[in-house]
Amino acid sequence: MKRILAVLLSVSVLSSLAGCGCQREDPEPQPPGTPAGTEFSVGMVTDIGGVNDQSFNQSAWEGLNRAKETFDCRIGYLESKQEADYGPNLDKMADEEYDLVWGIGFMMADAIENAARQNPAGMYAIVDNAYAETPDNVISVVFRAQEPSFLVGYIAGRMTQTGKVGFIGGMKSGTIDQFDYGFQGGVQWAAKELGKDITVEVQYAESFSDTAKGKSIAQKMISGGCDIVFHAAGNAGNGVIEAAKEAGKYAIGVDRDQSYLAPDTVITSAMKLVGDAMYLVTERVKNGESLGGQTLAFGIKEKCAGISSASDKLVPADILEATGRIEQMIVNEEIVPPYDEETYRAYLETLQ
Repeated sequence: MKRILAVLLSVSVLSSLAGCGCQREDPEPQPPGTPAGTEFSVGMVTDIGGVNDQSFNQSAWEGLNRAKETFDCRIGYLESKQEADYGPNLDKMADEEYDLVWGIGFMMADAIENAARQNPAGMYAIVDNAYAETPDNVISVVFRAQEPSFLVGYIAGRMTQTGKVGFIGGMKSGTIDQFDYGFQGGVQWAAKELGKDITVEVQYAESFSDTAKGKSIAQKMISGGCDIVFHAAGNAGNGVIEAAKEAGKYAIGVDRDQSYLAPDTVITSAMKLVGDAMYLVTERVKNGESLGGQTLAFGIKEKCAGISSASDKLVPADILEATGRIEQMIVNEEIVPPYDEETYRAYLETLQ
């Protein structure tokens, strides 16, 4: 009887391990002599785009891998397939006793706040969300995404041959507004320099994961005359790049250098270096700095935003040089890129 129970217990343990297939953890054992649980550990829960979205979540995971290499810390992640996964995944991270748990994306704001309330001894951080009142055990990390978006908008405005470019967002939000209106602001700065009218067509995929939807929207934009399309749509944006490649038009990537997806199509990328910012914040937490209850902002000045270094392959040298001057003007606050409809309208008045 004891033998039968032992076998059943073994099967039960193996089954429970198999059920955790969505979790990825550092597989390396702890160094000899290091008591379990004494190393610094940091984990993250992705949004529904997944860790291999070639964009936002992937950049985040790369930042934690950099921390692992530098700090020799334990890292891990859980993928969310749907919004209902956020809470349970954060609970699992709490059970694993990570010293710092990241929620990737504004869509996780409520789940992070709830997890922080239920686990006051834990420390959490969220990317792309600022609370009206940040909990004491939560760090909010936000980006001035309108800054790199302004730069790629300027490039698009200088390079368009049809006088019509496009922007495709994932889901409407304050965060994606930064990409949208920052891009439009850069396009109109270029239009003023060139003394011509340039139209920006804007549409949303209502998804960060539907590649087919992103491709379909981009195809319609291209058929309507857009010769350059910028996306801020996660995995849905991969479809945008596919559509531009098939049509022989240009695309602009987001969050990380996406030129490798289509080297002759992606002329530049608006780099919102999520991983770099996460690395910097993780380093400060590991070093004992108390950052809970704060909102930290990153942009070009903090070297956590800009355009990709691969831009020189398809963007003419004179346009890149001019873009560099625009970038410095943003750092000097001589240009303040718009980040929503209200600031965009005010910005347009300054161009009159």
